[in-house]
Amino acid sequence: MARETPLGLPQTSHGAGFWVVAIAFLVVMAYATVPTPLYPLYQELDGFPVAVITLIFAAFAVGVVVSLFLLGHVSDWMGRRRMLTVAILVAALSAVLFLVWTSVPGLLVARLVNGASVGILTATATAHLGELRAHARPTESTIVAASVAGAANLGGLALGPLIGGLFAEFLPDPLVLPHAVFLVVLLAAAIAVTRVPETVASPDEPRAYRPQRIATPPRSKTAFVAAGFGAFAGFALFGLFTSLAPTILIGTFGEHDHLLAGATAFSVFAAAAASQVALARVPLRVRLTVAAACCGVGLAAVAVGASTPSLVVFLAGGVVSGAGVGVLFGAAVATASGLAEPGLRGETLALIFLIAYCGLALPVIAIGVVLTFASQTVVVLVFASLVLVVTVAAALVMRRAASVPSVDGRA
Repeated sequence: MARETPLGLPQTSHGAGFWVVAIAFLVVMAYATVPTPLYPLYQELDGFPVAVITLIFAAFAVGVVVSLFLLGHVSDWMGRRRMLTVAILVAALSAVLFLVWTSVPGLLVARLVNGASVGILTATATAHLGELRAHARPTESTIVAASVAGAANLGGLALGPLIGGLFAEFLPDPLVLPHAVFLVVLLAAAIAVTRVPETVASPDEPRAYRPQRIATPPRSKTAFVAAGFGAFAGFALFGLFTSLAPTILIGTFGEHDHLLAGATAFSVFAAAAASQVALARVPLRVRLTVAAACCGVGLAAVAVGASTPSLVVFLAGGVVSGAGVGVLFGAAVATASGLAEPGLRGETLALIFLIAYCGLALPVIAIGVVLTFASQTVVVLVFASLVLVVTVAAALVMRRAASVPSVDGRA
């Protein structure tokens, strides 16, 4: 007889629950980037300068970082299913805020809340997927679950801008309809997640709350530091395309098409997700070599495309560098998961995501400051150059770390 869940619904199997969590993960991450092609419309509505867009985006990143620090790890003792449900409902709350409060303060609050949902979700969903898959297929390599988690994470971030661009270009009320649709989908996802099996046993005694520990796992600290370095560098690139892609297209290339703006960010994240899946079973050293090469070539093309200006070169550079960052981030998450101590996987993954989203937030805040006295082209050139150096160095450091363990056992 099927076990009942908190809502009185029958519980799914671990195998089916794995895919329910993966889809919910995808949906929440997609909603996180839906506003990307909508920023110019909000800017036109309220008349704020470009620098404010970076602040609105930074509010999202701050929400992620703060919630990761405060709540990203608590599913280790409060339960994966409970915290996943909370994360999805917080995302739904952000949709309500977008619907009722479209001024700059409202956008800042909505993005902060939206970021909080992602911070609660990422480490929790990644750990839950690994545990559900281990129950369903105990003899299978953990790289499968890690790859699905990475694809849901980056694939969702890829779909969001494309969906937002489609709404903005072809459907009415682009500042209302996307949020209303996602509100319904998120509520349905929250209900579906309540049917998924719990994979964390309740503690024998109530556990006192504490924030995330800022400490590396005791095993192979060098490998973990290198993984954090790669996660930070990779998400810095994502920050550029999710915060300023529409503005760059307008200011540098004279392109005002909302669908193109969404497709640009989509292409970067889609390349990142696809590269993770395509190279999942390739030895770690080979993956990191590919990551270094793609980041170097791609970011050089981004800089050339912005300065020429050549839209084709710029977009091609974004795709190639996105593929490199996807491989780099996947290797970082796999390394962190492999180093986690029993019972602390959620906490270890929360720390690696915390580092990654600091990479998303801090450079974007810096861009907002620099844009007050420098042109977009100069900002893109300097930013692309710095990220090129950091991503390539991160990939090489991770590759050279003799103690880095591969999740699939093939270092």
